[in-house]
Amino acid sequence: MSDKTILHHINDLVDEENRLRDAGTKEAPQAEKLRHVQEQLDQAWDLLRQRRAKREFGDDPATAHLRDAKTVEGYEN
Repeated sequence: MSDKTILHHINDLVDEENRLRDAGTKEAPQAEKLRHVQEQLDQAWDLLRQRRAKREFGDDPATAHLRDAKTVEGYEN
């Protein structure tokens, strides 16, 4: 997966997040969908940051891996 592909996925997720917010998320299924999209967005940004850091320090960016949502979300705490 390339940085360009990840950025495209991030843009798609941002569009989905905005669509869900505009539609309102008061009902449980919509709120859950929004939470899931936000988790995916955090994971995608994390993956992109990993790739960029590996490249900056001479490592192979292809060795970066998608971390589970619990790990990525835990960074905020």
